Amino acid sequence: MSKMFTLYGAQMSLYTGKARAYLTYKKIPFREVFSSVKVYKSIIEPKTGVRFIPVVETPEGEFIQDTVHIIDELEKRFEGHSIYPATPKQQLVSEIFQLWGDEWLVIPAMHYRWNKNNFPFIYEEFGRVATPNMPAFVRRFFGKKLASRFKGFVPVLGITEKTIPAIEDWFENHVLVELNKHFSTHEFLLGSRPCAGDFGLFGPLYAHLYRDPVPGAILREKAPHVAKWVERLRNPPKNDGSWLEGDAIPDTLIPLLSRIFKEFWPVLMHSVESVQKWIVENPDVEKIPRSIGFHQFTIGGISEKRAIMPFQQWKLQRVVDVYNKFDVEQKANVDNFINASFGLKIEALPMSKRLQRKNNKLVVA
Repeated sequence: MSKMFTLYGAQMSLYTGKARAYLTYKKIPFREVFSSVKVYKSIIEPKTGVRFIPVVETPEGEFIQDTVHIIDELEKRFEGHSIYPATPKQQLVSEIFQLWGDEWLVIPAMHYRWNKNNFPFIYEEFGRVATPNMPAFVRRFFGKKLASRFKGFVPVLGITEKTIPAIEDWFENHVLVELNKHFSTHEFLLGSRPCAGDFGLFGPLYAHLYRDPVPGAILREKAPHVAKWVERLRNPPKNDGSWLEGDAIPDTLIPLLSRIFKEFWPVLMHSVESVQKWIVENPDVEKIPRSIGFHQFTIGGISEKRAIMPFQQWKLQRVVDVYNKFDVEQKANVDNFINASFGLKIEALPMSKRLQRKNNKLVVA
């Protein structure tokens, strides 16, 4: 049996970009198979029970779906070049950035892809799913039909006429500025070695915001050091590099962490409260819906409604689990950092009803 892994995904896919960068960095031998309609119907759906990419097939014939799960499983099998810092503050910050990249940077990623003139590039990219071997004009025709489904998801994320100016200001004049400042002095988030947080950021910043024509031009012009970071993670250095000594968190990350806790954290907290309530009100339902209503959120000072997504609780549980593994002294150090810098307490998160993934579907634990 071949020892080669197989990555089922697509270049325009946010999470495929994350998985591909991880496999490349870890030097895991893999081949990539484009997720055409034929591949979805013959492999992805029958083997995983869902229609989501990326999927990684192991040499033993196991199919792993979701990037967090993929990375966790492969970290167990390939111990070298670990992306999990060993020290508590760095470990927690890494997980927070992974969560932010996976779940919050989706907002600018989806806005700039679907509300800017990235066409016909995007239509051709999506057209490959339905007609991978046809000429470009045919791919554009079918791609436009397929892409409309994804574009329809934009308002669900709270991307509306009301929030678009705030999203653009937030991303271009704050997030990119702070990331550019950080990557002007650090190769990766926590030093000269990528952590899980780097790969979380890479998904949206590469697949949507670097590759797509309009946001790609903005990113290269306004944040050239971020563009260089993208290239570093696409073509990682041969040596391991190192994380900063003494469990240090760079000062250049503090403004970004402040924004995460101010804007993203309240959304997570209310999502958890809503999930806990939903579970109590639906005691006989095991499978959790992808969304359970809407709630208010604020970005760039503007409020709007967006879908409540239970999957974010599953992702947040991971942050809490990392924290709960620390010993008393480690927790004290982390508490001092988080509470003194941001006025928060990780252990205070109300998640008595936990979620888990069962057969690639979200269920009550």
